[in-house]
Amino acid sequence: MPYFDELDDLPAADLLAWAIRTFGDRFCISTSFQRSGMVVIDMAVRISPKVRIITLDTGRLPQETYEMMDILRDRYGVAVETVLPDPQEVQAMVRRHGVNLFRRDPALRMLCCHIRKVRPLERKLKQFRAYAVGLRRLTSWNRNEIRKVEDKDGVIKISPIADWTRQEIDDYIQRHSVPLHPLYQRGYASIGCAPCTRPVKNGEPERAGRWWWEDALPKECGLHFRADGTIGRKLDVLIEEVTQATNGYGFDGSGI
Repeated sequence: MPYFDELDDLPAADLLAWAIRTFGDRFCISTSFQRSGMVVIDMAVRISPKVRIITLDTGRLPQETYEMMDILRDRYGVAVETVLPDPQEVQAMVRRHGVNLFRRDPALRMLCCHIRKVRPLERKLKQFRAYAVGLRRLTSWNRNEIRKVEDKDGVIKISPIADWTRQEIDDYIQRHSVPLHPLYQRGYASIGCAPCTRPVKNGEPERAGRWWWEDALPKECGLHFRADGTIGRKLDVLIEEVTQATNGYGFDGSGI
């Protein structure tokens, strides 16, 4: 894809400017308000104060993440668009596997992520032609091959700071006084749902605090990397069970 290869060489701000100019309100930034994501937001708002920002509200977020939505509104004057899971799918999953299913089996954990994150984002992205994320290549071994621009099922996914180092992130944050998620002050290095995230210990990698009971597995939720092998096949079966259970399901609003 030579066109994408050419875009891959653009500096972060230039790549964001191209996306905003090319796609207008059909471009958004998808974020969970972590360091890298906040850098992308700050950079994009400087280009266009009207850029759209979306975030996944899984129903299991820490209170501090909701506070970040107000912080963005106060700082940048933008209203964050929250993306919610299908309540019937959540209820079917919880009824079948329990509220804290993610602790019992890697495939069940990925099922929870899929129902609460992956499927809602897929539905939301149908509104857009392109979106940007704060992924970086150096945060974990399985992210080393991240491209700055790629086609994801017909929607262009942009990782403008994929080639940035942690020092470059910190320098930008300090230079522009970018607001930070409050949990960083409590030792968190990567922030997700409350029951699946903990502070990291000295010497641990950034994502060690995510699903720490799965030490031998990649620290991914499925938004950026698909499970394969035995876990992937088991996940496919679990997803099919949940989605089939929602057909004709009598939803009463419980189980979220």
